[in-house]
Amino acid sequence: MFIIKKKYYFIIKCTKEINLKNIKKYKKFSIIYRNQNNIEKKEDLFRFRKICKLKSIDFYVANNLDLAIKLNADGIYLSAHNKSFQPLLVKKKKFKIIGSAHSYKEIFIKIKQKCKVIILSKLFQVNYDKKAPYLGVIKFNNFLNINKNLIPLGGINSENFNILKNVRSQGFALMSEIKKKPTIISRLF
Repeated sequence: MFIIKKKYYFIIKCTKEINLKNIKKYKKFSIIYRNQNNIEKKEDLFRFRKICKLKSIDFYVANNLDLAIKLNADGIYLSAHNKSFQPLLVKKKKFKIIGSAHSYKEIFIKIKQKCKVIILSKLFQVNYDKKAPYLGVIKFNNFLNINKNLIPLGGINSENFNILKNVRSQGFALMSEIKKKPTIISRLF
C-alpha cells in the first residue's frame, strides 16, 4: 500500500546514509543534514547539495546557520533543544526554518522562532527506548489543532507504515528507518 503525503522528510547524520538515486525527481522530498559529531568534507557536502538541487530535493542543515548559508541550503532545521533566535536574522528571502518539538511548550517556542514546519516526536514507540513516551495517532492528530504544519517522527517503520494514512499531517519524517531499510523509500511513490 502507498502512503500519499505532500512532503517526506529524511533526517540523516551522514550523506552516505541515503542513496539519492532511489529518489526520483519530485518536489516532495526534504533532507535534513543533522551531523553533530564528525564533520564531513566540504567537497562531499557541496556535491551532495548539488545532487539535491538537480533532483529538486529541499536540503536543510541542522543547527548550523553558517554551514547552511555556505552550502546555499534551502533552510535551517532547529532541533528541540535549540532555543536560539539567530536564524531569524537571515535576510535570504527563500530561506526556510523548520524545527522539532516534543511537547506543547516546545511547539510554541518553534512558532516564535518562525518555523514553517515543526517535526513532532515521537509518533510511535521506538525500539531503542521502550519506556519512552510516545503520542500515537489520536494524540498527534489533536496536536494539529495547535499548528497544522506538524510532521510526525519517531518509531515509523515498515510494520506500522500503513497506519500513517490515519495521521492527518501533510507528511512525515524518517530517521533510523532509512539506514535499516532503504527500500522504504520505494513505498513512497
